[in-house]
Amino acid sequence: MSKLAAVFENLPVALQQAACHLEGWRIARHRYGGDFQALLRAAEARTNWTREQMDDYQGRRLAAFLEHARRNTTHYAGQSLNASWPVLQKRVVQERTADFIARGYERSGHWAHTSGTTGAGLRFPVTRQAHQEQWATWWRYRHWHGIGLNTWCGYFGGRMVVPLQTEEAPYWRDNAPGRQILFSGQHLREETLPQYVAELRRRQPPWLHGYPSLLSLVADYLVTRGEDLGYTVRWLTTGAENLLPHQARLMERAFGVRPRQHYGMAEGAANISECERGALHVDEDFSAVEFLPAEEAGVYRVIGTNFTNLAMPLVRYDVGDRVRLSEAGCACGRPGRVVESIDGRSEDYLWLSDGTRLGRLDHIFKDATRVREAQIVQRARGEMTLRVVRGMGFAEDDERQLLAETRYRVGAAMRVDLEYVDRIERTATGKLRLVVSEVA
Repeated sequence: MSKLAAVFENLPVALQQAACHLEGWRIARHRYGGDFQALLRAAEARTNWTREQMDDYQGRRLAAFLEHARRNTTHYAGQSLNASWPVLQKRVVQERTADFIARGYERSGHWAHTSGTTGAGLRFPVTRQAHQEQWATWWRYRHWHGIGLNTWCGYFGGRMVVPLQTEEAPYWRDNAPGRQILFSGQHLREETLPQYVAELRRRQPPWLHGYPSLLSLVADYLVTRGEDLGYTVRWLTTGAENLLPHQARLMERAFGVRPRQHYGMAEGAANISECERGALHVDEDFSAVEFLPAEEAGVYRVIGTNFTNLAMPLVRYDVGDRVRLSEAGCACGRPGRVVESIDGRSEDYLWLSDGTRLGRLDHIFKDATRVREAQIVQRARGEMTLRVVRGMGFAEDDERQLLAETRYRVGAAMRVDLEYVDRIERTATGKLRLVVSEVA
């Protein structure tokens, strides 16, 4: 937990709310200021390009990007433009991050961090244009469905906007500049759900967005009681986790609208957006994506080149996720390849001793840059084991930080055991599951 987070925890609710407004203003200014509108218009103009136009555009950007990487990074120095560049594993980037940072970007003003589905932390610089191109791609997808920048959203994600020790509502904070009601996922449980539902009914945000694991909890509460929100939800979107079919059915039944999803990651190596017809399109103008055969027949590894981010070139980067490809294409006419399903980011819940179920726990590992891989195993409520593969330089301070961040996310009542292992077992499709739960 950072010093700012510790200060935030101890502020009265009114000042926490003010802090959320201020941070929302800062984020909106960085994302949507400057050239953002021009980048969004350009992205939308490419929506109905022919495949030939898209291939030409991607080829030109990719060629310039590879030359930039070859000339300005230690890792790619001397790499031949005429030879096939090797597939890049995350652990290599993690252990030698400085070798991938392009000259002149060492002190970039914006640094991103991610853990993804492997639980391994990575921190890296991102240019403002790359950050805005990513958000332009995401807003293009939202515009396909009619969602506007000023649409109010009920957001159910992993942001720690309400201190974990909070025992009374409100379990949400507002981000007015970003048009978001930020609902705490850490406080969603049987006895608090009526208050979440009451706030949704009171505020009536037309758009709900968040992790499927959290939105499914609200949906299940409504369906099992034969209730609804009492107003029309126009849009329901999900991200960060794989949207499972049973979750989609449950949410559509509860909220009266089909959930839409997009797939992306902080590294910007791949992006996939769902169109109005329900097809998952590769955003070919955002990055260069390859699909390499995985261990299981019909399943492919996602390999991407993030040609928008000059600060941290990642060429043929294995993002660690798996997909199945569609042979049918899509009648909408968009030029991107179509993915049938995404086999990634699908995680079990973690049960706290008080009955709270937490999903999407990768935040524990976001700054754990010397953890190569990690997994959370739960065999009984109120207990969890962190299985950790130590990376280069892992020391006692890293262990203390990891345990402190875990306590911050799950609370002091949870029993937390730490187990160091040489490797973590994969699923049949070669995927590492972040959370393995044996709790019914």
